[in-house]
Parts: sequence; structure tokens; C-alpha cells
Amino acid sequence: MDLNSFLTSLGTSFAIFLVLVLLYSWLSRVPVNAVVYYPNRMKKGSDHYPNKDYGSTNCCTWNPFGWIRQALHSTEQDIISMSGVDTAVYFLFLTTILKVLFLSGLVLLPVLLPVAETDDRLERIKDEIKDDLPLDLQKLSMGNVDEKSARLWAFLIGVYCVSFVSYYLLWKAYKHVSGLRSKALMSSEVKPEQYAVLVRDIPPPQVKGKSRKQQVDDYFKAIYPHTFYKSMVATDNRAVNVLWKKLEKHRKNLAQAEAIYEESKRKGIKSSSPEEGAKPTHKIGFLGLCGRKVDSIEYYTQKINNLEPKLEEERKKTLRDKQLNAALVFFTSRVAAASAAQTLHSQLVDQWTVTEAPQPCQLLWPNLRMKFFERHLRKYVVYFIVALTIFFYMIPITFISAFTTLTNLKKFLIFLNPLLKLSIVRTVLEAYLPQIVLITFLSVLPMLLLFLSKAEGISSLSHAQRAAAGKFFYFTVLNVFLGVTLGGTLFSTFKEIQKNPNSIVELLASSIPQNAAFFISYVALKFFVGYGVELSRIVALTAFHIKRKLIFKTEAEEKEAWPTGDLGYHTKVPEDMLVVTIVLCYSVISPIIIAFGVAHVGIGWLVVRNQALNVYVTQYESYGQLWPHMVFRILAAMILYQVTMFGYFGVKEFYYTPLLLPLPILTFLFGFICQKRFHRSFHHIALEITASEQVADLEQVYKSFIPPTLNSDKINNNPDHMSV
Repeated sequence: MDLNSFLTSLGTSFAIFLVLVLLYSWLSRVPVNAVVYYPNRMKKGSDHYPNKDYGSTNCCTWNPFGWIRQALHSTEQDIISMSGVDTAVYFLFLTTILKVLFLSGLVLLPVLLPVAETDDRLERIKDEIKDDLPLDLQKLSMGNVDEKSARLWAFLIGVYCVSFVSYYLLWKAYKHVSGLRSKALMSSEVKPEQYAVLVRDIPPPQVKGKSRKQQVDDYFKAIYPHTFYKSMVATDNRAVNVLWKKLEKHRKNLAQAEAIYEESKRKGIKSSSPEEGAKPTHKIGFLGLCGRKVDSIEYYTQKINNLEPKLEEERKKTLRDKQLNAALVFFTSRVAAASAAQTLHSQLVDQWTVTEAPQPCQLLWPNLRMKFFERHLRKYVVYFIVALTIFFYMIPITFISAFTTLTNLKKFLIFLNPLLKLSIVRTVLEAYLPQIVLITFLSVLPMLLLFLSKAEGISSLSHAQRAAAGKFFYFTVLNVFLGVTLGGTLFSTFKEIQKNPNSIVELLASSIPQNAAFFISYVALKFFVGYGVELSRIVALTAFHIKRKLIFKTEAEEKEAWPTGDLGYHTKVPEDMLVVTIVLCYSVISPIIIAFGVAHVGIGWLVVRNQALNVYVTQYESYGQLWPHMVFRILAAMILYQVTMFGYFGVKEFYYTPLLLPLPILTFLFGFICQKRFHRSFHHIALEITASEQVADLEQVYKSFIPPTLNSDKINNNPDHMSV
């Protein structure tokens, strides 16, 4: 990549970002777009958003960058009140990374850049250089320093600086998150999950004719005679879910038909009766394109009347005959529930497994049926599938990362040579093609990995997202960082490796700096274009207005379909961690990348903070349980960085390279200490937290866990059908 292509990539990415920011600033002030740009505030009843005053005399004070001021002035408590503790913890993750990169940059940039630039190695061997980074930027990197040079001491000390800054800031952040979690869990707000535990692997009843509910009640009454409240046995809800969804669909269709009928009255469209509008009709055949035409209101009313008794009967049958080997058990105090969740209840590992109950909205009901050994078998099968996916994904990513370089395009696609001679085509291809291909390949992964995580038998959505985030992190590191880093070198030097297999270690180590330009462009494209698209919400805005014109007929339909979304931790955290890994690994080799890393995290902090305050509607709250996983992956990235630097110093034949050996050991030790001191309080709720007094309506706590499909007044008022 020449300097022109490199600057084109950065310049056009920044221009796109600026256009998208201005577009957002204009579109977000149009009142009809409020549901796209401010759904979180609207759902919480807040009327503090700019487009409330659109068209007023205050419009002259409009500031296209006012959202930045709002994001900067927002406090951690603002984030917690609008989006919850998990979101606040995510921003602490970004803030910690930003501090690590910024403080490292303050040391590395003014020291390492002059040390590298004042050497002349690259000038002497410029005819042999295969690096994609422009020569002017290469001179600011470690590659411009001679082998065995005393200048390498500065770079070695730089590796230690980055590592110790990271340890210090991560320790401070860990203590802060631990305090946030404790404060949130000790609040006076009643959290239903704190009064319940999830029980799985319930053995078959020993007494013939004894129901699951009686079995669970007797078991926990014997152990907790004074604090046991009641139990809720999980059921196989598949049949009742189908009927409930059909009924809800008919109710929506009826509301839509009635809205169309009322609209026809207002517009004065008359039927045979001069006092009524035209009643909507539709065909009941395939996709409404064929078959008999019927009155929509009468048709859907009849369908609802027929389905309601069927649903009620199926609910009773489900509660009576379809009980599973899992249950929710409720206690009269939070201390009792927390104690039960941390206690071994059975001598056998595959019976009476008791864990903390997730939030009602988080429960993955279909997974509760899975038995102990089935869950473990599924977990290892999923790991195997993920490993295969990583391996087979690495093949096309490595091939494409190597193939899409300009040199290889000329070599293997000869018919494109006339086109590639055009400077504008060559510049655009070098600036964007490999990065766009890589981003496209990665975009389809998060949903697949979340699906696989749920298939393990995990009981809660937050746990499934944490598991998916871990898979995605290792996937991106192995496929993107290592695949791209090694792919180009292996592809271009395969014949040399065949002739001299012993050269593979040196070739792979020396391949690290050769991809600096690609990763700098990748990081710039991700934060400029990616965050610009996220802020402007062009896709969500377009989809909403199309649906609003063609599909939505009632206010309820429109409100239900607000394009809200959530932060998506299983996608966003691994993507951020990929950038962190890239920047860490190149921070000493090519320190200029630190500036792009700071820009990525800083812009991300501003954009996502704006979205968290205004757009994202929180699905669940796990009170920062993702934080230990974030720290673990940061430490994994640091170990990769330290090992990478050890290898590169070896390529530089620096005699004091072994001085880097203690760093990975220190990183392991730091992680071990953090885990021993903090991790257990994230896995379980400390009893001292639950000991604070709280008055809870236990019946309301119980009812909050009843699935919507089984929530019926007729059943709930009948004491014989209180189990679910």
C-alpha cells in the first residue's frame, strides 16, 4: 500500500463519518423520527430530546455536534438510570482501554518515534522491502532499527511500560466494578430473581402418584422449613406457545382491520349503507392471494372466539400433565435464596442442581429440560463445532487477505491488469478491498455463535451472550489477527518455505510489521464508517418508515415495532477486543497505531454513550457479570502481545530478549490474583449484600416468573393450578 492509498483510506473514511454525523444531527431533530433516535428516553417517559422543539424559534441554536456535549457531560449514574449497570460496566471497559492506550501513547510516541526515525536501516535496504506500510511511516517503526542495536532497549522498556500501565488500571477498574455491582444489588428496589433459585436435574418421584410440585415442595420444606415459600415447576410449553402465538396474531390482525374500518369512516368511503365505512376484506387462501373472500373483522373475531377456550384448555393440560425435571423455588428472604444457590443439595452431581435464578425476562425455558450429562455433552459438541468453524473460516479469510493484495491480483487475475493500471482504481482497491471483505465475512458470525451458545443448554440470555462473546473473541483473534498476519506471508513465501522449512519461524515473526498498514486501515474503517453508520441509524430509519407507510395501521403496532435494539454485548465486546489486541500487538512495533486505537475507542465511547442514553433499550440486567470475562480477554490479548514481542525481538537478534520472559508470567499471576479476590462475588451474590432489609410482595415475585403463554387469570385464581 503506497502513501496515496493509505491517506485515501483515512481521508475518505473520515469524510464518510463526518457526512453521517451531520445526517444524524439533522434527521434526529425531525419529530417523526423520534422513535428511531430516542426510543429509550421515550419508553422511560422522558421528554428531554432535541426534536421536541424542532421548528420552534430555538432552531437557530441547533448544534450539529451537540450530542457530543451531552455524551461528555453524562455521568455514570445517568448511564445506570437509563441503561443499567451492565452498560455502565461496558463504558468502564472502554474508559480503561482508552486510559491504557492514551498513557502508553504519552510514553511510547515521544520516545520510540524519534529513536526509530533517526536510524537508517530501511533506507539502506529499501529495494528489498516487502512491507505494505508507506516508507515514511515505516521509518517510524521498530523495523527501521538495526538488528542487535542498543536502540532496541527503548522498545523493550516500552513493552514493560504498556504491561504495567495495564495491570494498574485493570486493578482499579476491577475494584470499581465490584463496588458498582454491590451497590446495585443492595438497592431497595425489589428484584424477583433474588428471592428465587433455579433447580434442575430433579430426579423422578420416589412415591408413586406424587406430582413434581409435591416432590419439590416436600424436598425444600424439609431443608428450609422456615424460609421456603413455594415452587414453580417448569413445563413443556411448546403446544401452548403455538396456540398463544396464533391468538396474538389474530388479535393484531383484528386491531388492524378495525383501524382500517375506522379510517374508512373518517375518509367518508361509503359502502351500500350510507352511514358506515367500507369493512376490510381479505382472501383466506395461500398468502391471501387466492381463496374465498371474507369480512376481516368477523373472520378474526370468530378465530379469536374459537382459540381462546382451546388455549385455556391447553394451559390446564400443560400445567397438569407436562411438568419437567426443573423448577423455580421461592424463599421468604434474599439471604435464604442466596444461601441455597451456593449450597450443595445432593450427594450426586447430576441431581438437584441448584443455581441462582436469572431475571424472569432472561430465562431460556426450552433449555431447562436438558439433563446434567446432556448439557455437558452439548457443551463439548458445541466447542468442537466452533473449533471447526474457526478452522474452516480461517481458510477463506487467510486466502482472501493474501489474494486481495494488489500484487496478487495482478499476478493471478491477469485480465484485470489494464484496469489496475488506473491510479484511482488501484488506490481504492488498496485502501478498502481487503478490509471490506474481512468485515463482511465477520458480520454473519455473531448470530451463529449465539445460537450455538444457547444450544449448550444455558439457562439465561445473559449467560448465553457471555458465552457467545468468548467464542467470537477467540474466533476474531485466531482468524483475523493471526489469519491476516500470517496469511499474506505464507501465501507469498510458500515456495521459499518448501525449499527451507526451518525458515518458517523467522518468516512468521517478520510478518507482523508487514501488515501494519492493513490493520491501521482496518481500525480506521471500523471506527469512522462503522460508528458513523451506528450513529446515523440509516438502515433502522429506512426500515421503520417503509413499515410505517405499508404495514403499520395501529399505534400499538407501531410502538411494538420501534427499532430499539440493545447494546449487543456478544458482538460489541469481541469487536472492541479485536481492536485492542491489534493495537497492543503493534503498539511497540509501530507506535503510530496507538493514535488510531485512541481515536477508535474515543469515538466509540462517544457514539455508544449517545446510543445508550437515547436508543438502546436494555433487555436484561446481570449487574456486571460480563466484567471478569472482559478482564480475562484483555489479559489474553496482553499475553499474545508479550509473546509476539518476544518473537520479534528474537528476529532482531537482540541479546537481552530473555528479559521479556517474566511478562507473560506476571500476566498469568495478575489474572490469578484477580480471579481469587474478585471473581467469586461476580459468580454468586455475597450474603452481606442480601442481608439488608427489604419488603417484597412475594406473590408478585412469584407471578413475575410465569411465562406470558401461561399467564391466565382463570388459572392463577385457582389454587390447584399454581404450579407452572
